[in-house]
Amino acid sequence: MSERVALIRYGHGDVPLYDHGGGHPMRPERFLLTYDLIDAYGIVDGERVRALAAREATDDELLLVHTAPYVDTVRRAPRGGGLWQYGFGPPDNPVFPHMHEAAARVVGATLVGAEAVLSGAAEHAFNPAGGLHHAMPAKASGFCVYDDIAVAIAWLLAHGVARVAYVDVDVHHGHGPQPIFFADPRVLTVSLHQDGRTLFPGTGRVDEIGEGDAAGTSVNVPLPPFTGDDDWLRAFEEVVPPLVEAFRPEVLVTQLGCDSHITDPLANLSLTTVSYRRAGAALHDLAHRVCGGRWLATGGGGYQWASVVPRAWTQYFAEMAGVHVEDELPAAWVARARAEAAKEVPTRLADPPVGPTGGDAEAVRRTVDRVKDLVFPVHGLRSRLGGGP
Repeated sequence: MSERVALIRYGHGDVPLYDHGGGHPMRPERFLLTYDLIDAYGIVDGERVRALAAREATDDELLLVHTAPYVDTVRRAPRGGGLWQYGFGPPDNPVFPHMHEAAARVVGATLVGAEAVLSGAAEHAFNPAGGLHHAMPAKASGFCVYDDIAVAIAWLLAHGVARVAYVDVDVHHGHGPQPIFFADPRVLTVSLHQDGRTLFPGTGRVDEIGEGDAAGTSVNVPLPPFTGDDDWLRAFEEVVPPLVEAFRPEVLVTQLGCDSHITDPLANLSLTTVSYRRAGAALHDLAHRVCGGRWLATGGGGYQWASVVPRAWTQYFAEMAGVHVEDELPAAWVARARAEAAKEVPTRLADPPVGPTGGDAEAVRRTVDRVKDLVFPVHGLRSRLGGGP
C-alpha cells in the first residue's frame, strides 16, 4: 500500500473554472462531482491520503511546450484577433471568460502533482481536472487549450527525470503528447483509442512509432468501434505492461479518460467500469514494480458527466489510495448528482454486466499483433512472429 497519495483539487467557485459554457459537453461538473464522491467515501483522510491545492502555471512553465505567441493570444482572448488560426471557435473550442487563468490552473494542478511525485511528498498524485491531451504547442484542439500532460512531462524531464512512460486510455488518440515527444527517446507514449478512421482526431495509427532515436517509443493501439471489455482488456494487458516494464521509466504518467464507456455520447467503444477497475490495478502495479511508486494521473474525456465520470475516476483514485469502497454509492451523493443532472444516475460504483457489444475480436487481435511486430523488438521483447531475444 502506498504511504503517501495526493488528490490535487480546487474548490467550487474560488477560481475561474475551465468552462466552455452551457451546452458544451465538457462540463466542469465532471470533476466537481468526482471530488464530492471521493469526499463522500472518505478516501482523503488528511494523513496518508491528502488533498493538495492547485496553483496557476507560470508562463515559463507553459513555455516548456507552448509558443509565446499562442500563450499571449490565449491571455488576450477574446479581445485579441487571429483566434481561428490558433484553433479557437465554436463548436469545439469556443473562447470563454478567464480562459488563460482557467487553463493555466489546470496545468498548474497537474504540475503540483508532478512536484509531489518527484519530491517524494506523494507516491501517487491525481488531478481529475487534467488530461487535456489534444492541445498543441500553438493550437487549441478537442476542447483543450493548454496541454497539462505534455507540460508536466517536459517539466519532469527538465528536473532530471531520465525516462517517462505515458499511458493514455482515453477513447480519443492523445495527439498532443505524441507529436510533442515523437522524436524524444526519453518518453514512451502508449495510447489505446478508437480507430482514428472512425473518430476525432483521425490520428494514432499503428505505424506512427516515433522517429530517429525515438523510433519505437510512440505506440498506438487503434481499436474498432464497439470494442467491449474483454477485447479492450486483452489489448491493454498484452501491450502496456510489457512495454512499460521494458522501457524502465522513472515516472508513470497516465491519462484516464472514460469516454470509452458504452454510454458515452461522443464515441463508440463499449467499455464498462470493469475495464477501469482492472486497468487501474494494472497501472498501480506497474507504478510500484517499475517506477518506485511514482505515478502521476490525470482525468481526461468523459461526457456522461454525472452518471459515469465521477464513478470511474473515484474508482481509479480508490485504487491509487489502496482504499476499499463499497459498491453502493453514498445516498447523499446520489441525491445531489440526480438533482444536478435532472435525471436518474446509477446507485452503484460498478456497472452491471452487459451482453455482446458487436465488437470485432479478430480486428483487435490483428491490431495487437501488428503493434507487437513493429515496436516490441525495439524494446527487446519478442514479437508476434517470434523475433527478438
